[in-house]
Amino acid sequence: MGRDKGDRPDFDVFYAESHGALVAHLYALTGDLGEAQEAAQEAYIRAWKDWDRISSYENPVAWIRLVGQRIAVSRWRRTRTALKSWIRHGPDRDLPAPGPESVALVTALRQIPEAQRRAVVMHHMGGLSVAEIAAHEGAPEGTIKARLSRGRAALAGLLADGSEAVRTGRS
Repeated sequence: MGRDKGDRPDFDVFYAESHGALVAHLYALTGDLGEAQEAAQEAYIRAWKDWDRISSYENPVAWIRLVGQRIAVSRWRRTRTALKSWIRHGPDRDLPAPGPESVALVTALRQIPEAQRRAVVMHHMGGLSVAEIAAHEGAPEGTIKARLSRGRAALAGLLADGSEAVRTGRS
């Protein structure tokens, strides 16, 4: 009978014994504790997924350190590339500031329940069909239709001319 993938005491020991040193190593490499912790987390996720193979290595700590370094460097390169692109192209000066209608819509969207907000945004702004939203949300199409209907009704009330809730941001 195979071992349950969720029951891996050897991985727990490996994690407990190596995590602090890995984060310290990646912190020294990146100079950013948050980045170091995220890279370490990703490295441990990768180790967990293939622990049966990695645990057979002579030195799994060396493997996790190398993977953590590669993740940190990859993240740094993506950030550097994005920054170079932004510097080269600069901010888009032709973008107008959001108008009062956009501000009112965002304020109203913040006031409706999250499930309704997601359905309204995915359908009307994202162009997804009810079936596509249902698949994404893991909910029946009827539930999505109800969320859309309730969300539209709530927004209509909030966006009515002179609505105090929209102007003040209060419900």
